Amino acid sequence: MKRRQLLSAVGKAAVVIGASSAGALLRPGTAAAATYSGYAMAYFTESPTMAGANYGLHLAVSSDGLNWTPLNQNNPVATPTLGSTGLRDPFILRKQDGTFVVMATDLKGTDWNYQSQYLHIWDSADLRTFTGYRLLKVHSLATHAWAPEAYWDASRGQYAVVYSAVSGGHNILMVNYTTDFVTASAPQVFFDPGYDTIDGSFVSVNGVNYMYYKNNTNSTLLGTRSSSLAPGSFSGYTSAISPGRGVEAPNIVKSNSADVWYMWGDTWSPNGRFFCWQTSDVASGSWTLLNDRAYTQPLNSKHPGLTPITATELTNLVAKWGNPAWNRIKSYNFPDRYVRHADDVARIDPYPFDPYTDQLWTLVPGLADPAGVSFRSVNVPDRYLRHENYALVLRADDGTALFKSDATFYRTAGFADSSWTSFRSYNFPDRYIRHWNYELRIDPVSSASTTTVKQDATFRVGY
Repeated sequence: MKRRQLLSAVGKAAVVIGASSAGALLRPGTAAAATYSGYAMAYFTESPTMAGANYGLHLAVSSDGLNWTPLNQNNPVATPTLGSTGLRDPFILRKQDGTFVVMATDLKGTDWNYQSQYLHIWDSADLRTFTGYRLLKVHSLATHAWAPEAYWDASRGQYAVVYSAVSGGHNILMVNYTTDFVTASAPQVFFDPGYDTIDGSFVSVNGVNYMYYKNNTNSTLLGTRSSSLAPGSFSGYTSAISPGRGVEAPNIVKSNSADVWYMWGDTWSPNGRFFCWQTSDVASGSWTLLNDRAYTQPLNSKHPGLTPITATELTNLVAKWGNPAWNRIKSYNFPDRYVRHADDVARIDPYPFDPYTDQLWTLVPGLADPAGVSFRSVNVPDRYLRHENYALVLRADDGTALFKSDATFYRTAGFADSSWTSFRSYNFPDRYIRHWNYELRIDPVSSASTTTVKQDATFRVGY
């Protein structure tokens, strides 16, 4: 079943645009010149059983646009208090004056029949503080306003706010125009291909405007383009894009260091699994699906909203919110799998899963040698990974020298990729952690080992 089900046709109604109290924003001017060297991602969180669900505004940062660090311990940095008191589909826009506006769907949870004519809005100078929180009314129809995105339309001297709403019996993309995100014009039909359509996302390349969206009838992504930004001007130019399962929430960002564009997409089966494509030619409409080895999404993240940021902004965000106190550990040759404990056995399982906290580890100084590391469970914090008969298991520290030795490992350059990590046993120094039949153990590994064994013994320590 699609995550968002088609609502019944809405009745026609006069549109009255309203706004809550908020300080006036600066009028659009010339965007501040900046060299971007990082990225910020806005998202909300869910997990397969909804154990990780949180409908506040979450932020993560990245230096390469592929591997992400959740901020504030993956807790929200702002929480809606109006409307449904929850958000989905957050989006960050850098305005013409260099500051930011954050907007999001007004929906807490998964009641797709919930009707709201409003969007959550925050202003932010630096993504460290969020001010002027309010609701922006965009229509008066008996339907929703899903997955807003915005862009600056220079020909109008206004920002366009595009979102999905039901009209004529199916979701279409609608648009309102605003200068301050406090009041907005009456809505117009922006794009209607004749079938259920949501999640419009925009990028301009070499003077051409591109919009990618989700075909909500078959859960694929499609690309359109236009020489203008006028409503009704976009026409399709790609075939359907899919990772082999239902996908939605396209979001495109350019690499800050290469002539490469990345497109992210979100799935719900399993819930909260991102895919990432790349292209060096957006105009071609041809995208290559990346291997999971190339990227790591924030824990439990849903519906990404990405924006480039400066080196100073990246540094300041980490200084404000901090890195996670835990790590996740990804397999090299099964990069969709992460190290976890299950029934006290260490193994690698496909992300996402619940309890999601089973994959969170605190890498503490080695119990037998502080130059090494020991793996302490986050959700069972009195227990560590140790080897017993060469198999890795989760056990409580019994205080013995043997336990400390069995639970201590040295980080070395990864056998399969030196930018990754391998872990050498403290008391069996010819043995390294590797997976076998998805379970972890320590086995002899050396430069003479087979390619498969070297890959089995290689991991990425990240978030």
